[in-house]
Amino acid sequence: MKEVKTTSVILICCAILLGSFSCRHETASVIDSGNRVIPMQTGKKTANEYMCIVSLGHDANGCPGCVLVQGKYMHFDCQGRGNACRVTAAVTLNQIGTDITATTTDTFGLTSEDFFLMPDRSLNYTDEKGNRIFLNIPGQMAYRDTTTLQFTFTGLFFTNVPEYSND
Repeated sequence: MKEVKTTSVILICCAILLGSFSCRHETASVIDSGNRVIPMQTGKKTANEYMCIVSLGHDANGCPGCVLVQGKYMHFDCQGRGNACRVTAAVTLNQIGTDITATTTDTFGLTSEDFFLMPDRSLNYTDEKGNRIFLNIPGQMAYRDTTTLQFTFTGLFFTNVPEYSND
């Protein structure tokens, strides 16, 4: 009887252990997607400069057009849904009240076009206390500022789990 109890306890522990690995794998697919936010060392006490690494874009085959340009839908590589391209952009994060924006600091890091179709993305980030959090960027069409030539993305927010699946 004692052997049956011991065996049962071992089987239950194994089932719990395997179940926890299964849950971690599901979350890991978003965490390991490569979409990241990395703080840049600027030497300033109030540094808000970051490098964003994002996978996005899709193949032109089968795409009838994603961006409306002069009344016609067109495809632009490395923009919009998908994960075909990896792009990087240096940005400054600014918060006014609860509103968070990201403005590019590298003029042509994302594209040489005057617009950028940003899909929904959750970027993995480790805060100053070592906590894993996510910077979530809602999908949006951003237009280049005619004076600064930079893009500004709006509606950003932080969460403890990714808000978007990054597909």
